[in-house]
Amino acid sequence: MIVAITGGTGFIGRKLVVRHLAQGHEVRVLSRRKDVQPGAKLFSGDLSTSDAMRSFTGGADVMYHCAGEIRDESRMHAVHVTGTQHLIEAASGRIGRWVQLSSVGAYGRRREGIVNEQTEPHPIGTYEATKVLSDEMVRAASHGGAFEHATLRPSNVYGAEMSNQSLFGLINMIRRGRFFFVGTPGASANYIHVDNVVQALMLCGTKPEANGRLFNLSDHCTLETFVAAIAESLGRSPSHFRLPEWLVRLSVKLLGGIPGFPLTGSRVDALTGHAIYSITRIEHELGYRHVVSMEDGLKELVGTWQRRASA
Repeated sequence: MIVAITGGTGFIGRKLVVRHLAQGHEVRVLSRRKDVQPGAKLFSGDLSTSDAMRSFTGGADVMYHCAGEIRDESRMHAVHVTGTQHLIEAASGRIGRWVQLSSVGAYGRRREGIVNEQTEPHPIGTYEATKVLSDEMVRAASHGGAFEHATLRPSNVYGAEMSNQSLFGLINMIRRGRFFFVGTPGASANYIHVDNVVQALMLCGTKPEANGRLFNLSDHCTLETFVAAIAESLGRSPSHFRLPEWLVRLSVKLLGGIPGFPLTGSRVDALTGHAIYSITRIEHELGYRHVVSMEDGLKELVGTWQRRASA
């Protein structure tokens, strides 16, 4: 099997490269960086280099589009929309299946209820809006006969090598006894370990049943369970302290402009939302099962934080 991966030097893409190499597949990576995994073939370029993209896509059985811009808002349209259009032009009629890595952020800031694949997208920020446009472009090209396609929308992806420091900050707060809950009990912790994302991507890339389908992916538990698992890994008793949501939001409004103030409106949203992202479809249609449990994933994360803190 010939596998092509954009974003193959990133957090998720690098692990996807390793998994396919382990299965003996030919793996191509489109990147301007040189630090590709040994055994993978580097195609030097990005989503604006037509010649590199045509060579990269030519004859690939499956192509995973994992490249994305998560920090620089001014580049998001160029990467997610213009870049996807360039890649579609290069890949049309030249690959078997396109697997699109998207995000549950496409559904907007859901506060309550079950979110499934029939839920209408309502993206809020630039990242989410441009990713939805990218998803729609891929789907339209596929329906036009350019290639098969499948789309995966994971929730917050975590793992020891992640660049996002928010969970490491949470671990530190719990260790120092400074974490507190906000609002009513039962808020959702919508996270998914990176190894589970890779597993789901590979099912999207290889299962005939995945063609033309959209799948959500998350490993839901309550915030209380999530915090307790981290506290246990730290050898601490979990916090039970809780503040009213209205009081915390008022504090953010009054003090949020002070440098170093630990809370923002979006963080309060994350601590108080009760939405659950259903994974019934990917379980039933593709036989997906988590390969890393939430408990084991958090143990790994805490161990990484402890090693870094003691270094």
